[in-house]
Amino acid sequence: MCRNGPDPDCGKKSSAPFAALLEDSVEELYENAPCGYLSTLMDGTIAKINATLLDWIGLEADAVVGRMHFTDLLTVGGKLYHETHFAPLLQMRGEISGIALEIKQAGGGRIPVLVSSVVKHGGNGEPLLIRTTVFDARDRRAYEQELLRARRAAEQAHKQAEADRARLQDALAVLQQSLLPATLPSVPGMEAAAHYRTASPDRLGGDFYDLFAIAGDRFAFFLGDVCGKGPQAAAVTSLIRYTLRAAALHDPDPVAALKTLNHVLHERYTGDDPRYCTTIFGTLEPHPTTGEATVRIASGGHPPALVLRADGRADYLPTPGGLLVGVLPTAPFTAATTTLGPGDALVLYTDGLTEARTGEDRTSLYGDEALLEFAASHAGESAPSVIRALTDLLDDLGDGLDDDTALLALGVPASPPPTRRNA
Repeated sequence: MCRNGPDPDCGKKSSAPFAALLEDSVEELYENAPCGYLSTLMDGTIAKINATLLDWIGLEADAVVGRMHFTDLLTVGGKLYHETHFAPLLQMRGEISGIALEIKQAGGGRIPVLVSSVVKHGGNGEPLLIRTTVFDARDRRAYEQELLRARRAAEQAHKQAEADRARLQDALAVLQQSLLPATLPSVPGMEAAAHYRTASPDRLGGDFYDLFAIAGDRFAFFLGDVCGKGPQAAAVTSLIRYTLRAAALHDPDPVAALKTLNHVLHERYTGDDPRYCTTIFGTLEPHPTTGEATVRIASGGHPPALVLRADGRADYLPTPGGLLVGVLPTAPFTAATTTLGPGDALVLYTDGLTEARTGEDRTSLYGDEALLEFAASHAGESAPSVIRALTDLLDDLGDGLDDDTALLALGVPASPPPTRRNA
């Protein structure tokens, strides 16, 4: 504001320095901008270039303006890309932006850049020149390379982790198999089948089963579940297996065998790290003359065995009074007896099956009633057929299986196998 009254030259006097400063600033901004500027004729001849870009390439303006083409600033790969992609697209569109190229330096180096160009037209629409902006992408390239290195390192670490996991799973699988019988022995006049399903290949399970001869034509069998998972559970499983085998050879009575196991577990695992298990132990005595087999079992807190009859019936075999094995210094166990006739089967399982989560929301348990109904639909089938059906059931339950599952079926064939005649 002019304070000394009206003055027609007041505004001109005050704005003149700013106009001069603005004029200087525009020129300085072009020359020393944080990016490179250049203008080329339509044939690519450089008509104008700013100081920033000259500084990057290490040349003077006299050596560039009117003497070099834009492609002369590019590397061999950049020239090829310019001819095959950049120039045709620019001719079609009239502008192009964000193209990654590399420009050469006088000293032999190269600078990664991002190039944007636009065609300037005259009043009659005729193209006059090309204005190009060049951005230094060295920091971006370094960042991208660092990201690429980090990605490669992460991929390598992932591959190594996958390889380590695969080796661990192989080792766990071998150890898991060492806790189970490699094959089931042949029982005269009977069929036997088993299946073990681990809930996770990354950890050792605590389920176990076995079938072995004890004296004459008598056999012993057991199936159970150790509390916990991992190496500690595997150690307990190994102790249980060898204890029950030794106990059966000393006294095959199921109650006596469980009492021996209870004493060993309680004595071995006392204090801050108690260990216990649920298990069914039984003896099997086939009678070849009658085609039947006598089964005597005792349970230590384990889900009851299933008896499938040839006439289509299925029911649980009650074993009341059984406590968890290893919890108390002494524990009462009660034996139960049943007879399997032709077409009958005894099925033992761990609670991974009945406690599998079902339903769309995976909040319901499969349960004892559903298992009994399923078993009844396969009553009269052979032991291997029943195990196959239960294996398919486990497949159907899918990710609803949160726990390992062991299955053991012992059955009398509906009809004896044909006798081979010697030729």
